[in-house]
Amino acid sequence: MLVAPSMLSADFGRLKEEIEELNRTDCDYLHIDVMDGHFVPNITFGKDIIKTIAKYSKKKLDIHLMVQNTEFFINMFIDLNPEFLSIHIEEEKHINKMLHLIRDNHIHPGIVLNPHTSQSTLEYILKYVDLVLLMSVNPGFGGQNFITSTLEKAIKLKEMIKEQNLQCLIEMDGGINDKNISMIKDCGVDMVVSGNYIFSSKDYQIAINSLR
Repeated sequence: MLVAPSMLSADFGRLKEEIEELNRTDCDYLHIDVMDGHFVPNITFGKDIIKTIAKYSKKKLDIHLMVQNTEFFINMFIDLNPEFLSIHIEEEKHINKMLHLIRDNHIHPGIVLNPHTSQSTLEYILKYVDLVLLMSVNPGFGGQNFITSTLEKAIKLKEMIKEQNLQCLIEMDGGINDKNISMIKDCGVDMVVSGNYIFSSKDYQIAINSLR
Protein backbone atom coordinates (compact mmCIF):
# COMPACT_ATOMS: atom_id res chain seq x y z
CA MET A 1 0.00 0.00 0.00
CA LEU A 2 1.37 3.38 -1.03
CA VAL A 3 0.72 6.14 1.52
CA ALA A 4 0.38 9.87 0.85
CA PRO A 5 -0.15 12.08 3.92
CA SER A 6 -2.58 14.90 3.17
CA MET A 7 -1.02 18.28 3.90
CA LEU A 8 -4.51 19.71 4.43
CA SER A 9 -4.33 18.25 7.95
CA ALA A 10 -0.85 19.58 8.75
CA ASP A 11 -0.23 22.35 11.27
CA PHE A 12 0.22 25.32 8.92
CA GLY A 13 1.87 27.32 11.69
CA ARG A 14 4.81 24.92 11.64
CA LEU A 15 4.65 23.79 8.03
CA LYS A 16 8.41 23.40 7.53
CA GLU A 17 8.71 21.25 10.66
CA GLU A 18 5.77 19.09 9.53
CA ILE A 19 7.42 18.50 6.13
CA GLU A 20 10.76 17.68 7.74
CA GLU A 21 9.05 15.17 10.01
CA LEU A 22 7.40 13.52 7.01
CA ASN A 23 10.78 13.48 5.23
CA ARG A 24 12.03 11.25 8.04
CA THR A 25 9.25 8.73 7.37
CA ASP A 26 8.97 6.32 4.46
CA CYS A 27 5.72 7.79 3.12
CA ASP A 28 5.60 7.72 -0.67
CA TYR A 29 4.20 11.14 -1.62
CA LEU A 30 2.81 14.31 -0.08
CA HIS A 31 -0.81 14.85 -1.11
CA ILE A 32 -1.80 18.45 -1.87
CA ASP A 33 -5.47 19.45 -2.14
CA VAL A 34 -5.89 22.61 -4.21
CA MET A 35 -9.33 24.19 -3.64
CA ASP A 36 -10.50 27.40 -5.27
CA GLY A 37 -13.64 28.24 -3.26
CA HIS A 38 -15.85 27.59 -6.31
CA PHE A 39 -15.75 23.89 -7.14
CA VAL A 40 -15.76 23.23 -3.39
CA PRO A 41 -16.65 25.70 -0.57
CA ASN A 42 -13.12 26.06 0.72
CA ILE A 43 -9.83 27.69 -0.29
CA THR A 44 -6.52 25.99 0.48
CA PHE A 45 -3.08 26.17 -1.12
CA GLY A 46 -1.87 28.72 -3.67
CA LYS A 47 1.19 28.26 -5.82
CA ASP A 48 3.60 30.02 -3.43
CA ILE A 49 2.67 27.71 -0.55
CA ILE A 50 3.00 24.60 -2.71
CA LYS A 51 6.31 25.91 -4.04
CA THR A 52 7.47 26.15 -0.41
CA ILE A 53 6.28 22.60 0.30
CA ALA A 54 8.15 21.35 -2.78
CA LYS A 55 11.28 23.21 -1.67
CA TYR A 56 11.48 21.45 1.69
CA SER A 57 9.98 18.08 0.76
CA LYS A 58 12.12 15.09 -0.16
CA LYS A 59 8.94 13.38 -1.33
CA LYS A 60 7.29 13.82 -4.71
CA LEU A 61 3.98 15.70 -4.75
CA ASP A 62 0.56 14.25 -5.54
CA ILE A 63 -1.58 17.28 -6.45
CA HIS A 64 -5.38 17.04 -6.50
CA LEU A 65 -7.15 19.94 -8.23
CA MET A 66 -10.63 20.70 -6.84
CA VAL A 67 -11.15 23.72 -9.04
CA GLN A 68 -13.03 25.38 -11.84
CA ASN A 69 -11.02 26.58 -14.86
CA THR A 70 -8.93 23.41 -14.78
CA GLU A 71 -6.52 24.37 -17.56
CA PHE A 72 -5.50 27.55 -15.73
CA PHE A 73 -4.53 25.58 -12.63
CA ILE A 74 -2.77 22.82 -14.58
CA ASN A 75 -0.55 25.42 -16.22
CA MET A 76 0.04 27.06 -12.83
CA PHE A 77 1.47 23.91 -11.26
CA ILE A 78 3.25 22.23 -14.18
CA ASP A 79 6.63 23.77 -13.41
CA LEU A 80 6.55 22.30 -9.87
CA ASN A 81 6.90 18.89 -11.55
CA PRO A 82 4.60 16.85 -9.28
CA GLU A 83 4.49 13.08 -9.70
CA PHE A 84 0.71 13.12 -10.18
CA LEU A 85 -1.69 15.90 -11.17
CA SER A 86 -5.34 14.88 -10.91
CA ILE A 87 -8.48 16.62 -12.15
CA HIS A 88 -12.19 16.08 -11.48
CA ILE A 89 -14.25 14.42 -14.18
CA GLU A 90 -17.30 16.34 -12.91
CA GLU A 91 -15.79 19.72 -13.78
CA GLU A 92 -13.80 19.41 -17.00
CA LYS A 93 -15.63 19.33 -20.35
CA HIS A 94 -12.52 18.51 -22.38
CA ILE A 95 -10.99 15.68 -20.37
CA ASN A 96 -8.79 14.22 -23.11
CA LYS A 97 -7.25 17.59 -23.89
CA MET A 98 -6.40 18.23 -20.23
CA LEU A 99 -4.97 14.74 -19.68
CA HIS A 100 -2.70 15.14 -22.71
CA LEU A 101 -1.61 18.57 -21.46
CA ILE A 102 -0.51 16.99 -18.18
CA ARG A 103 1.25 14.02 -19.80
CA ASP A 104 2.96 16.17 -22.43
CA ASN A 105 4.66 17.93 -19.51
CA HIS A 106 6.01 14.60 -18.20
CA ILE A 107 3.59 14.39 -15.27
CA HIS A 108 1.36 11.39 -14.55
CA PRO A 109 -2.27 12.41 -15.22
CA GLY A 110 -5.03 11.41 -12.82
CA ILE A 111 -8.82 11.54 -12.77
CA VAL A 112 -10.88 12.10 -9.62
CA LEU A 113 -14.39 10.77 -8.96
CA ASN A 114 -16.63 12.29 -6.29
CA PRO A 115 -18.58 9.81 -4.11
CA HIS A 116 -21.72 10.07 -6.27
CA THR A 117 -19.88 9.64 -9.61
CA SER A 118 -19.92 6.17 -11.18
CA GLN A 119 -16.75 4.44 -12.32
CA SER A 120 -18.56 3.80 -15.63
CA THR A 121 -17.84 7.43 -16.61
CA LEU A 122 -14.21 6.35 -17.10
CA GLU A 123 -14.88 3.71 -19.75
CA TYR A 124 -13.48 5.67 -22.68
CA ILE A 125 -10.72 7.62 -20.93
CA LEU A 126 -9.25 5.09 -18.51
CA LYS A 127 -6.45 4.25 -20.93
CA TYR A 128 -5.25 7.86 -20.83
CA VAL A 129 -4.70 8.07 -17.06
CA ASP A 130 -2.10 6.65 -14.68
CA LEU A 131 -4.17 7.11 -11.52
CA VAL A 132 -7.83 7.23 -10.53
CA LEU A 133 -8.55 8.95 -7.22
CA LEU A 134 -11.78 7.80 -5.58
CA MET A 135 -13.11 10.28 -3.04
CA SER A 136 -14.48 8.41 -0.02
CA VAL A 137 -15.78 11.66 1.50
CA ASN A 138 -17.41 14.69 -0.10
CA PRO A 139 -14.51 16.94 -1.16
CA GLY A 140 -13.81 20.26 0.49
CA PHE A 141 -12.89 19.59 4.11
CA GLY A 142 -10.75 17.16 6.08
CA GLY A 143 -11.81 15.01 9.03
CA GLN A 144 -15.00 13.54 7.48
CA ASN A 145 -16.32 10.00 7.93
CA PHE A 146 -15.60 7.31 5.34
CA ILE A 147 -18.36 6.61 2.77
CA THR A 148 -18.51 2.81 2.55
CA SER A 149 -20.13 2.64 -0.91
CA THR A 150 -16.74 3.72 -2.30
CA LEU A 151 -15.49 0.18 -1.63
CA GLU A 152 -17.88 -1.28 -4.21
CA LYS A 153 -16.79 1.37 -6.69
CA ALA A 154 -13.14 0.39 -6.16
CA ILE A 155 -13.93 -3.27 -6.88
CA LYS A 156 -15.72 -2.40 -10.13
CA LEU A 157 -12.94 -0.02 -11.15
CA LYS A 158 -10.32 -2.71 -10.56
CA GLU A 159 -12.29 -5.02 -12.86
CA MET A 160 -12.33 -2.32 -15.57
CA ILE A 161 -8.57 -1.86 -15.29
CA LYS A 162 -7.98 -5.62 -15.62
CA GLU A 163 -10.40 -5.93 -18.54
CA GLN A 164 -8.53 -3.18 -20.43
CA ASN A 165 -5.14 -4.61 -19.37
CA LEU A 166 -3.95 -1.26 -17.98
CA GLN A 167 -1.32 -0.21 -15.46
CA CYS A 168 -3.43 2.32 -13.59
CA LEU A 169 -3.23 2.96 -9.85
CA ILE A 170 -6.35 3.29 -7.71
CA GLU A 171 -6.04 5.89 -4.98
CA MET A 172 -8.59 6.57 -2.24
CA ASP A 173 -8.97 9.68 -0.10
CA GLY A 174 -11.21 10.47 2.85
CA GLY A 175 -11.75 9.08 6.34
CA ILE A 176 -9.03 6.44 6.00
CA ASN A 177 -7.50 4.95 9.14
CA ASP A 178 -6.27 1.70 10.67
CA LYS A 179 -9.86 0.48 11.16
CA ASN A 180 -10.87 0.43 7.48
CA ILE A 181 -7.54 0.05 5.67
CA SER A 182 -7.82 -3.75 5.35
CA MET A 183 -11.19 -3.48 3.60
CA ILE A 184 -9.77 -0.82 1.31
CA LYS A 185 -6.81 -3.00 0.37
CA ASP A 186 -9.08 -6.01 -0.27
CA CYS A 187 -11.03 -3.94 -2.81
CA GLY A 188 -7.92 -3.41 -4.94
CA VAL A 189 -6.81 0.05 -3.84
CA ASP A 190 -3.09 0.69 -4.40
CA MET A 191 -2.60 4.01 -2.63
CA VAL A 192 -4.30 5.88 0.19
CA VAL A 193 -4.40 9.51 1.23
CA SER A 194 -4.61 10.02 4.97
CA GLY A 195 -4.68 13.34 6.74
CA ASN A 196 -6.26 13.52 10.16
CA TYR A 197 -5.26 9.96 11.09
CA ILE A 198 -1.56 10.57 10.42
CA PHE A 199 -1.25 14.15 11.66
CA SER A 200 -3.20 13.53 14.88
CA SER A 201 -0.88 10.66 15.81
CA LYS A 202 2.10 11.11 18.12
CA ASP A 203 4.39 9.26 15.70
CA TYR A 204 3.80 9.72 11.97
CA GLN A 205 5.87 6.67 11.03
CA ILE A 206 3.86 4.38 13.30
CA ALA A 207 0.62 5.66 11.75
CA ILE A 208 2.02 5.11 8.24
CA ASN A 209 3.15 1.60 9.22
CA SER A 210 -0.36 0.74 10.40
CA LEU A 211 -1.76 1.78 7.00
CA ARG A 212 0.79 -0.36 5.18
